[in-house]
Amino acid sequence: MRKVLVTFVLALTTAALAQGGSPSGTQGASPEQGHAGNVPANQKVIKDPGEYNAYIAALNTPDPTAKAQAMEAFVVQYPQSIVKIDALEQTMAAYQQVMAAYHQAGNLLKEQEAASKVLETASKILEINLSNVRALAVVVFIERAQATDLPRAAKVLEDAQKGLQALPGWQKPDGMSDEEFGKLKSEMGEIFEGAAGFGALQAKDYTAARAFYTKSAQSNPNNLQDIYQLGIADLEMNPIDVKGLWYIAKAYNLADNNVQAQKAIGPYGQSKYKKYHGSVDGWDRLLADSATQSAPPAGFTVKAAPTECEIAADAVKQNSADKLSMSDWEFVLSHRDCSAEAGEAAKQVWQAIEAKQKAGEVKLKMPAVKVISATKDSIDAALTEDNQQSNTADVHLVMEKPMAQPPAAGATIDIIGVFTAYAPNPFMFTMEKGELPVAAKPKPPVHHAATARKRVG
Repeated sequence: MRKVLVTFVLALTTAALAQGGSPSGTQGASPEQGHAGNVPANQKVIKDPGEYNAYIAALNTPDPTAKAQAMEAFVVQYPQSIVKIDALEQTMAAYQQVMAAYHQAGNLLKEQEAASKVLETASKILEINLSNVRALAVVVFIERAQATDLPRAAKVLEDAQKGLQALPGWQKPDGMSDEEFGKLKSEMGEIFEGAAGFGALQAKDYTAARAFYTKSAQSNPNNLQDIYQLGIADLEMNPIDVKGLWYIAKAYNLADNNVQAQKAIGPYGQSKYKKYHGSVDGWDRLLADSATQSAPPAGFTVKAAPTECEIAADAVKQNSADKLSMSDWEFVLSHRDCSAEAGEAAKQVWQAIEAKQKAGEVKLKMPAVKVISATKDSIDAALTEDNQQSNTADVHLVMEKPMAQPPAAGATIDIIGVFTAYAPNPFMFTMEKGELPVAAKPKPPVHHAATARKRVG
C-alpha cells in the first residue's frame, strides 16, 4: 500500500508543482497590477502588499518542509485571503514532496507523519470547497486504505462519488499541458472509480461494484487491487459473471512478486473455478493465458458444470433405466419437472419400475429400510442411505391389512408392496398392498438315532 500511495502522491505533487507560481489559476498579481485594471477577470488579485509579499515568499521557498510551513503560516495570518485554497493546495503538494522524500530514504515514521499532514491539509480544503478534486482524491485514497468496517466503507463510496461528480468540471491548471492534464484526470478517475467500487463491494452491491471497477480496469489494466476486487464482485453475483474467473487469474499474475497475495488469490480463484466448471481442469491454462492479456478476450467463457437437471436428463442416456440404483431412481424422478428432457428420463424410470412389478401384479421387496413413523395402517420410511442418515421419509407404505404391532421409529425392517405413485418435490414414493415379511419359523432340531457300536472281542 505504501508504494502505491507514494506513486499516487508523486503524481499529484508533480501536477501541483507544474503550475509554478500560478496555483489553481492564481497569477499572484501585485496590487499595482490590480489597480492598473489589466488582470483578466478569471484571475485572482491580492490587493494587500503585505499579503502579496507573504504569499510570494512562501511560494518561492525551495525546501518542501519550509514551504509547507510558510504556506500554513500564511493561511493563519490571512484566513480570508482570496488565495487561501491555493495556499492550502501548495501546502498539500509540499507535504507530498516531503512524504515522497522520506519514502525514498526508508524513513517510515517520518513518511507517516508527512502523510498525516497531507490528509489534514486535504480535509481543510474540503471544508472550504467540497468539490476540490485534488483534495478529494487524496482523502478518498487514504480513506480506502484505512476502511475496516462498513460505516467507513460507506464514507469511501460517498466521497468517491463526489469526486466522480466533480471530475468532469475540473479545469486544467495554468502551466500544465493538455497531455499532462489528460493523464492526471485519468489517474484521478481510476482512484475515484476504484474507491467507489470498494465501497459498493463492502455493501454487497455487486452490480454497482462491477460497474465502478470495470471503468477503473479500463483506465489501468495492471491495478492489482481493483482487478482482484472486480473478480470478486463478478464471482459473488448470483448468477456469477464468468469474466470474474479471468480477472482473478489476471490478479494472480499481477501479484507475481507478492507470494502472500498469490496464496490468497490462487486458492480463491481455483475454488470458484471448480465450483462453476465442475473440476480444476483448465484453470492452469487460464492462469497462463491471462498473464499475456490486458482484458478478457472477446467471447471469453468457461464451460459450466452440468446442472442437476442436466445430470438427471442424461442418466438414462448413459445407463438403462432398469439398471439404476434406488438412489438414482429417486434423483431422476425428483427432477421430473425441471425440463422436458428430464421429464422424459423420469418417464423411462417409472416405466422400468412398473415393468419390474408387471403392472402391479408383482410386489417388490425393499430390504433394510429405516422406519421414520408408523401407524397400524401405514409406514413412512427412508429407502436411500442419505435419507436414512437425515431421517427423511421417501416412501409411504399403505398396508394391505392393519398391523397389530406397528414397528418402532428407527427400526430397520424389510417392506413389501407395489409402487403406485410418486411426488417429485418433496420426493415421496407411494407403495400400496403393503406387508411385512413373515419371520421365518425356527426349524425344530433334528434328532438322529444313535448308532450301535460293535463290541469287539
